[in-house]
Amino acid sequence: MKSKKKKRQDDFQKVKLKVGKTKPKANNATNTNFRTKGIYLSEQLKKDTSGPTTHRQLGINDLLSQLHHYNDNVKHSALLGLRELLSLNPSLLEQHLSRLLSEVAAVFTDKGDSVRAAATRLLKFIAQSVPAERVAPFFPLLSAHLSCAMTHIDTGIQEDAMKILDVLLEHYPALLAARPEVLLTNFLELISHRQHSGGNKKIQDPKGRTWALSVNPSRAVTSQQWRLSVLLRLGRFLQAVVEERPVEESDIFVPAEGVFGSRGEGKTTPLDLTWEELTFRKIEVRVYEHSGVKPTPRSSFRLRPVAETGPALEQCLDSAEAVQSFAGTLVPLLLEVWVEASTSDCSRNNNEGTHLLTPDAMSVMFQVLSILQLLRKLAPTQGHRDALDAWFHKEYLGDFKQHFMKNFPYSTLDTPKLKRKTDLKRSKLMAVSPGLTVEPLALNITLCQVMVSLSQRQGLRETDGDWLTPLKIFVRDTLGSGVKLNYRHLHMLLGTVWKMVLSQRSKSVTEDLLAAVYVYYRQKHLTLQARSLLLSFYSKIYLQEQGHPHIARSKVLCRWLASLPVQLSQLGHRNPALSAQIITSIQAAASRGHKDLLDSLQTNACTIYDAQDGVLVLLPAESQQRLVQLLYFLPKMSQSLLVHLSCCCTAGRISAGLATSLIRIVHLRSSLSGWSVGSQGAAVQDVDYISFLFSTMTGFSSDKLTSLQEASDDYVLSPSSLTPLSLYCTYLDQFTHHWDVVEEVCHSLESLGSKSHCFDIVQNGICKYLTKLKVVPDNMAAGLLKAVSRLADPSIVPTEPILRFLSHCCFSLLALLITLQQEIPEETNHKRDAIWGVCVSALSAVPRLLRTLLQLMQVKDLKEAELPQLGQILSMLLQHTPLHSHLMASSALLQDIIQHLTRYYRGASRQQWLTDLLYYYSVTVAHSSSSRQGNLGLRDMF
Repeated sequence: MKSKKKKRQDDFQKVKLKVGKTKPKANNATNTNFRTKGIYLSEQLKKDTSGPTTHRQLGINDLLSQLHHYNDNVKHSALLGLRELLSLNPSLLEQHLSRLLSEVAAVFTDKGDSVRAAATRLLKFIAQSVPAERVAPFFPLLSAHLSCAMTHIDTGIQEDAMKILDVLLEHYPALLAARPEVLLTNFLELISHRQHSGGNKKIQDPKGRTWALSVNPSRAVTSQQWRLSVLLRLGRFLQAVVEERPVEESDIFVPAEGVFGSRGEGKTTPLDLTWEELTFRKIEVRVYEHSGVKPTPRSSFRLRPVAETGPALEQCLDSAEAVQSFAGTLVPLLLEVWVEASTSDCSRNNNEGTHLLTPDAMSVMFQVLSILQLLRKLAPTQGHRDALDAWFHKEYLGDFKQHFMKNFPYSTLDTPKLKRKTDLKRSKLMAVSPGLTVEPLALNITLCQVMVSLSQRQGLRETDGDWLTPLKIFVRDTLGSGVKLNYRHLHMLLGTVWKMVLSQRSKSVTEDLLAAVYVYYRQKHLTLQARSLLLSFYSKIYLQEQGHPHIARSKVLCRWLASLPVQLSQLGHRNPALSAQIITSIQAAASRGHKDLLDSLQTNACTIYDAQDGVLVLLPAESQQRLVQLLYFLPKMSQSLLVHLSCCCTAGRISAGLATSLIRIVHLRSSLSGWSVGSQGAAVQDVDYISFLFSTMTGFSSDKLTSLQEASDDYVLSPSSLTPLSLYCTYLDQFTHHWDVVEEVCHSLESLGSKSHCFDIVQNGICKYLTKLKVVPDNMAAGLLKAVSRLADPSIVPTEPILRFLSHCCFSLLALLITLQQEIPEETNHKRDAIWGVCVSALSAVPRLLRTLLQLMQVKDLKEAELPQLGQILSMLLQHTPLHSHLMASSALLQDIIQHLTRYYRGASRQQWLTDLLYYYSVTVAHSSSSRQGNLGLRDMF
């Protein structure tokens, strides 16, 4: 018991703590210590759920923000991610275009080479996907960053700026060309530097030049190679500026969308307004000039350009003075670049008399000449261009002769290609300056163009022959050598010939050059573009003959013009575009009365206007119209040609409107029309002209009519007692076409003068050629009735054969009309109206024709099935009011016919057609007759 009591007291004893000893832990104490380890996620730190993401789960906002990172690898990765994201989600381009362009443009001047390269690739991808009109609002920002990159002190950034410029020139040339001032200054600063006004005056340029070529030893390529790459981009930029200028059509050969002519419109046109237009049209104008302090309703003004004037150029390149000022700075630099390249080049002469150049020197010279040529095209108008040529002639002719013409022509120096390691500098040059290969022919032709432009509109001196003669020899030998040229080279050569012919004004030079062009023109297997270019060249040259006698007396030009009709007949429809161009050239020369061409055209007219295989019926409508117009200029129209023309009008191979134009032209060229212009005589004999009209009126040739007499197809209606003639039913289109042609023939016959004489001619032709026909086309029968009704007169006495033939035609057409009424109205409405109208007109106008028609209606000779048709014909005639007087004149015949019809159906039940006939007869004849005999006759019939 005692021991348990002691233990119970031990539980309540206080624990004694000693200094320096750790307090013991309680039995129920909790251990709160823990240990941690970090987990690093390399690619899944964050996920953007606001839109599309890359394979790293980064959205467009994250990628754009990473472009501001200090690390080049992060920025490079962001640019690659942007390209991946945009290629998979093109809609993001439209949504974030502004931010994309601003952020990408900001890294144009980044220090990292890989970053700039990735930015260039991304910009190219954007440019391929976004049109220019969407980029236009943001393009000033791109242009500003491009200028910063081009003028940067880092040579690597400058080289990459050339690649960015290539992208913009490829996809947005118009936007770049809209602000040329700043970029032109940047180009100058890439290859040169300004000379300070201070310093030693002895070393100042004697001509006051303020720019000199610069040399940077730290570049990865040589100074010459760098300048070549800059000049290449400068040429492309100037070409873009020239293409955006409106082209002014002039007498000088200018390349355009067509050939030897302007495009007719430019992409930028000045806006000219008046104060009155501004008031009424309610349009907004920013700033205007040239309107005065107080504008009046008559004061005019034009909008000031949006772009600010550049710091280097005092004004925009819209005037000859501005272009001349810029050329005065650039041309000396170009000459220095060529002098440096030619000095370092170990050139030599070959056995053919040409000066050999290395490929590098040839590329430099070609770029220099191309820029000189583009500088001339920067002038806004032809007058400014002439003034600029005169300035070039005055300032730089001596330099051009010394540096360019001294060793003309040039050729390539073939250097052996040795196997060696890849030249890093050369590979970088090819990356910076693509397309450096230059053909010697292109170089020589470009030099010809540059030098010949200096002689344009200049009074030639005796000393000019020493540099113009080699140019003429080169052009002549190149064109006459028989070598096929591509389109660009041929275009440039013809432009050179054009300028030399118009500037030198020498008959011998003109003959030599045009003969060389003609040799090339006669080559076989030329392309369509080359053939069109040559045709346009000759046409334009011929149009200059009035002010240039040396061109008008050219035998080569006459030979070319005389060959055009032969070429047209041989070419045919195989190439409609080329045929149309030949026709245009023929028309221009024919309108001027060129004798050689007109003789050749008349010789080949039958082939050209053949109704089966001629050019007229095979070419499109526009060319057909021009060929028809050419007929007016023919000196003579032979009988065989008129036969072909008549067949062309009636065969349906040309439109009815064009056929009427052809008939009018033939009418004007006949003496019967009374039309004459100057000394131009009648081209058509009177007999041939009348024969032409009659053949056209019939609509079928004699051979075709002969073959129809033996035809037995479904389109020929068999003859019967009711239809004395067999009608050949034509298609509705053919009938309508012939109807319109006959209308013009009738108009021509009416304009000849005496209708009685024309009627006699027509009836003689019908009696001689048509009265023996058994099968007659329905369009011919209708056309003949129309013609005789238009020419008929009460005083005319038709012959019995003509009355019999016309009555047969009229009777057969009326029977056909009854048949057509049973068909679908929509298909035959026009044909029915035409047939009915012409039958009524003929019966009313031609004397005794209605009486002859009634005499043909012999009821006793008709079959029972034909009687209703006869009754319907009579009912139609009785319903027509203008025929009442003529019917009353033959009332005895009409009464006899109706009596026979009534007696035939006396015992049978009366049919509806007979009831209608008797009713119409009673209205038109019986009630109009006051005689007792008429009433008795009517009573007897009933």
